Amino acid sequence: MKTYLFLGFLIHFFAHGSCESDLPAPSQVMLAVPAEYSVGFKGRAFLMEANQMLPSFKAALSVEAINGKYACSLSVFLGEVKVWDSGHFTKFYTSEKCLLQLTTDGDLLLKGANEQVGWRTATHGQGVERLQLSKTGNLILVDKLNRLKWQSFNFPTDVMLWGQRLDLGTLLTSFTTNSDSFYSFEIQPNKIAMYLNSGSWKHSYWEFKPSKNRNITFVQLGSKGLELFNHEHRKIAQIRSQRIEPLRFMSLGNGTGNLGLYYYSSEKGKFETSFQALNTTCDLPLACEPYGICTFSNSCSCIRFVKRTEEKMRSRCGEGYRRGFCGREAEMVELGDVRTVLRNDPKRVNVSREECSSLCMDDCKCVAALYSSGKDGDGVRECFLYGLVRGVRQVDRGSGFNYMVKVPKGSGGGHGRSNNVRKWVLVMVGVIDGLIILFVVGGIGYYVIRKRRKNLAVDNTS
Repeated sequence: MKTYLFLGFLIHFFAHGSCESDLPAPSQVMLAVPAEYSVGFKGRAFLMEANQMLPSFKAALSVEAINGKYACSLSVFLGEVKVWDSGHFTKFYTSEKCLLQLTTDGDLLLKGANEQVGWRTATHGQGVERLQLSKTGNLILVDKLNRLKWQSFNFPTDVMLWGQRLDLGTLLTSFTTNSDSFYSFEIQPNKIAMYLNSGSWKHSYWEFKPSKNRNITFVQLGSKGLELFNHEHRKIAQIRSQRIEPLRFMSLGNGTGNLGLYYYSSEKGKFETSFQALNTTCDLPLACEPYGICTFSNSCSCIRFVKRTEEKMRSRCGEGYRRGFCGREAEMVELGDVRTVLRNDPKRVNVSREECSSLCMDDCKCVAALYSSGKDGDGVRECFLYGLVRGVRQVDRGSGFNYMVKVPKGSGGGHGRSNNVRKWVLVMVGVIDGLIILFVVGGIGYYVIRKRRKNLAVDNTS
């Protein structure tokens, strides 16, 4: 058995010159895990490199400091961008060592201290001979006839690489920071869409549908865009790149939930976006914290409700509000001229606004409702229920949306104070935008006056 030993503190020493073309069975590679926790630590032992074009793909055994512990994983990098990771869904935390082993019977696995197995391909007994990294960034296990036995492309994470195919029902997932929610990009029969998932709730915030109601069987990332195909392998639609440079990957961002197509800029020496699904801050599902409103100036303002007995404002949006109340414990407060970017199938159609409000009040898991009647009230009347107050943004008056938030009884001041709460929110939004405009106009005015005085001084000197 071939054994490779790397010390964990030698982080980038193996980035160049030490990569082999494949890893034969049996083999093992080990990284030592530091005894003490070090914030920001990243140890990598690069194993293989695919020299197709720059920047190249590299496979690495990785140790990373996460939340007070060390995670061990097998990763694929495109330049400095991590495009696949064995610990994407479940982290393998370990101490002392991070061991990658390709066994004699063809199983690829990660081990920690005391022979603890944290991840495996379960390919034992299939005649696996080698672990290879393809020119497209696909990590594969093959037998002696080069027949494929396992591939990383079958286990997508948050990145789709050039040439990679995702079938119907497949999804990309991206986990948010400091939140129990996660984003997903999903291929469905009639559309591709992005979702914000939180507990049992699932809300979409972007979608793309082929024309003429044509069905999708799979999608593939090409050099010029994301291509959609039917069951006959015919291209039925495409999301085009806005650059002439060939695409390298598509990514679902874990910080924003935005979908981007990326090319490599040799001039800047880094990857740049050639297409983004969402183009403004307020289009993002988590642009503001819970109970926040994204305003016309792309800044955030809080939806604040003060109980009658309270004088002090809370420091954070929605701070102190309990969840899971309903019926007589709750009341709905309507916010004018706002809506949410989150969408789902309507709970009910052809209902009144009052009925929509009651549906949310009676549902203990519901925290907000959106009532849509179309512009000027002449559209289909739809009621949408939500399990979180996120993605709320300011809209123009007369848009046909009525957004309602559930609060504990008395927080909104009762029926008589609903309008006052609505006005307070709008005033705060207007004040913030007004201050921004005032600062901009004031700055321009100051610059013009200074420049005029300077010119007059020059003329007088002359």
